Amino acid sequence: MRSFAPWIVSLLGASVVVSATDTSADAPSDVVTLTKDSFDDFMKAHDLVLAEFYAPWCGHCKALAPKYEEAATELKGKNIPLVKVDCTAEEELCRDNGVEGYPTLKIFRGPESSKPYQGARQADSIVSYMVKQSLPAVSPVTEDNLEDVKTMDKIVVIGYLPSDDKAANDAFTSFAESQRDNYLFAATSDSAIAKAEGVKQPSIVLYKDFDEKKAVYDGKLDQEAILSWVKTASTPLVGEIGPETYSGYMAAGIPLAYIFAETQEEREKFTEDFKPIAEKHKGAINIATIDAKMFGAHAGNLNLDPQQFPAFAIQDPEKNTKYPYDQTKEINAKDIAKFIQDVLDGKVEPSIKSEPIPETQEGPVTVVVAHSYQDLVIDNDKDVLLEFYAPWCGHCKALAPKYDELAALYSGDLASKVTIAKIDATANDVPDSITGFPTIKLYPAGAKDSPVEYSGSRTVEDLADFVKENGKHKVDGLEASSQETEEGADVTASASASSTETEAPAATEDEKADHDEL
Repeated sequence: MRSFAPWIVSLLGASVVVSATDTSADAPSDVVTLTKDSFDDFMKAHDLVLAEFYAPWCGHCKALAPKYEEAATELKGKNIPLVKVDCTAEEELCRDNGVEGYPTLKIFRGPESSKPYQGARQADSIVSYMVKQSLPAVSPVTEDNLEDVKTMDKIVVIGYLPSDDKAANDAFTSFAESQRDNYLFAATSDSAIAKAEGVKQPSIVLYKDFDEKKAVYDGKLDQEAILSWVKTASTPLVGEIGPETYSGYMAAGIPLAYIFAETQEEREKFTEDFKPIAEKHKGAINIATIDAKMFGAHAGNLNLDPQQFPAFAIQDPEKNTKYPYDQTKEINAKDIAKFIQDVLDGKVEPSIKSEPIPETQEGPVTVVVAHSYQDLVIDNDKDVLLEFYAPWCGHCKALAPKYDELAALYSGDLASKVTIAKIDATANDVPDSITGFPTIKLYPAGAKDSPVEYSGSRTVEDLADFVKENGKHKVDGLEASSQETEEGADVTASASASSTETEAPAATEDEKADHDEL
């Protein structure tokens, strides 16, 4: 569960955007500018290209520009060009390449073959990512190039595998293919090289430029087991959370402990103090420092006071549980070690941020908060359509009147089968994966653990059809509303015809039809 990912991503990027400056258009550049007329020919002439699709007014594009330029200069010597396309001038080219936001980074192997760039937007990360793309999934290792290969990247994974062990070689190659975007892989079958490195065949060694510098895996060559080991071995005992590392921590699949500190000196001291704790719990929890001056606002997402530092909290991204440490207490290794152990042992109740439960429900849409979520969304036999929104979200504001209209369709008897609800996902902890606003999900009766996310147009009709098609009760709110409208019109017409106070003629059938439609 990673419901707060959008907020931390924006927080981690905010300071960068603010401090970024435009690169001069007149300055020499190693980034190649392409247009519709030059794009295809350039891609055909180069085996591997990283392309940025941008808009001149985009703040994130401006923040990326100097880093992209730095990476282009370093990669130029490796014959890996970096290019850019101005989407305000080349709308058709950007549309043809599926660009929906800025900046969009894509890797091209010819004009017709592309895939998204999924690395961090830092110069060294871009260089590392593109070098991996330029190499085969598994590079050969010899006695002469071993030392160079070991230092080609921050993380290098080398397989020491005998040539006659086909199963081991196939497993390692398959794993390398699946993870080539994330790690650099190499292999050798030379037993003399393995002996010189102090390992037996078959085994895998992960080389890194931090902590103990080297980790050895000699377990079962199962892809899931190897991946788990690589993730653990490649993570610093006490790292630092920032734009280039955040996604890795979130993808690790284990809890993350944050140490918020305002100065570099504090963070360095905490790093040393907490290394023994991190070593003890390696593979069970990651521990990292975070710059409280730059990213302190994120403390609020962990239910900490974002104005009081240093601070400590644990968060489990998979369960979206948060464990803030009492901010009136000192942050020291002894007490934090006990707190971490208690959290891992399930002795600490997670903190839940929630607005007060409304005393009464005002309006047709049911308001859900964290403390009423289980009751109103999960523990009932209704089909529940839930909108996760943010008060500042313009799209959410535009949806509001339509969502009210939708909710009104399920009044009366239908209210026992369908609930149309909403929750402020910025003010309440929610056990759902939210990547943008508004996010709308249907929780069908009897299958609450398998919600269906809505991706259609935000019209009353389409939302009602979605509820009917995916809900257990198959309620057609539009049809029910139409029937009520017709019945109401008939009653009105009958009362009007029998009234002695009106001299107006009875409506014709055509006029009734027009009125009913309105």
